[in-house]
Amino acid sequence: MSTFRRGVIGSVVALGVMAVLVAVMVPLRSHLAVATTALVLVIPVVTGVVVGGLPAGLFAVVAGFLVYDLLFIPPYDTLTVGAAQNWVALAVYVAVMLLVASVVARLEVTRGDAHQREQAIRRLFELTDVLIEDRPLAEVLELIVSTVHDAFRSRSVALMLPVGPRLEIVASAGDPLSESEQRAVIPPPGVPASLGSAGRDGIHTVALSATGRPIGLLRIWSATLSSHDQALLRTFANHMALALERAQLREQALRTELLEEVDRLQRALLRAVSHDLRTPLATIKMSATTLRDRAVELAPDQRSELLELIDDQADRLDRLVANLLDVSRVQAGALELRHEAIALVDVVGEATRGLGHALDGTEVRLDVDDDLPLVDVDHLLIGQVFGNLIGNAARYAPPGTAVTVSARPAGDGVVRVAVSDEGPGVPRSERADVFLLFNRTATGGGTGVGLSIARAFLAAHGQEIWIEDAPGGGASFCFTLPVAEVAEVAETAEVVR
Repeated sequence: MSTFRRGVIGSVVALGVMAVLVAVMVPLRSHLAVATTALVLVIPVVTGVVVGGLPAGLFAVVAGFLVYDLLFIPPYDTLTVGAAQNWVALAVYVAVMLLVASVVARLEVTRGDAHQREQAIRRLFELTDVLIEDRPLAEVLELIVSTVHDAFRSRSVALMLPVGPRLEIVASAGDPLSESEQRAVIPPPGVPASLGSAGRDGIHTVALSATGRPIGLLRIWSATLSSHDQALLRTFANHMALALERAQLREQALRTELLEEVDRLQRALLRAVSHDLRTPLATIKMSATTLRDRAVELAPDQRSELLELIDDQADRLDRLVANLLDVSRVQAGALELRHEAIALVDVVGEATRGLGHALDGTEVRLDVDDDLPLVDVDHLLIGQVFGNLIGNAARYAPPGTAVTVSARPAGDGVVRVAVSDEGPGVPRSERADVFLLFNRTATGGGTGVGLSIARAFLAAHGQEIWIEDAPGGGASFCFTLPVAEVAEVAETAEVVR
């Protein structure tokens, strides 16, 4: 609200209050002392100052003087002042009213300044929270422009940061900027930007710098910024520069961590491929070379053994390549589930047959209730889960022992499954890392991707996997699978018919 408009409103309010008081006192003026009337007329003066400021208060003093002289100092309804004490009363009234108006106006100004300082401190605390909180860079940029726009009631705010060789607007608030305005506020590369106010255009420019280096520029479109606002804006700029620097350093740290993780995975993949691909390839190459060498006489059982070895190692290579391809699918987010209601024993049987000679004679036992409900899963992915878990258990199971697959209803619409062996088990200190990609235990093993893929496939179904101690010793890999709904089971039965 402009100062003139506020003064007019305050003057009108003061006249209104004065009219009400005069209407009440005029019928009683013969019974009222001159000093009493003067004290009552203080009220419209104070009201005018509070509502309209000092100009409205001065107007109320002049109006009160005329009303006081015309209506309450004899002779009434004339500006003539009879007795000398009446002149004294008028003079004292004017002096007191001017003093009251001045004091009240100063109090209002002081209160306004205190309120403004309170708002400034509150906004500085808000920006301090941004410094403390660990927020993404995009959120910090939006918070900066929105805070400045609200704090200084500006038309538009634009934040510019270096993008390549030039400055670009990365965040804005308020009225959208036209293309011409955007071109006008972005300085050409190598040309220094002028700071401060741009005069008639109403554009204020503030530099953001932290630790002695420039961060960016803040442009504010505002018709008026008081000296207090400008000082506050410079304080804001310091806080905003620190917040921006913190967010940028956080983004750089995240990128560095990502690059380090990618590099770690690449090294782990190289180790896995160099070892786990080379071993079966060397076995296949040696066996095939022996079979082709006509100078080597082989008995039928020896030839059969070499052919079986080639077949086993080829299956091992196939599983390894399949696991590596599954890793790429998981990392690319390309998993697509094809749910169907299927019996758990069918999935386990298919996975066991797919392992073939990889079980190395290890027996796979099923401990499943006859009335176990069907599960609602992508049977290819869950088959891969069982294949990886059973193959892993067979690798650690002592000779002559079996791998047990058990399943029981666990309530809440899930079936609890466990794949257990009688091997050395998994130490509690290593259980948190077993499912990490390319993790290898001290006891050896495969590429370190099978268990990671099992966890990823189960997570895609909304399920979890964990490790427990097996009842007879060894490790028990436990997980849950969702139970198929009745409608799905009926539909599956209809298709079977």
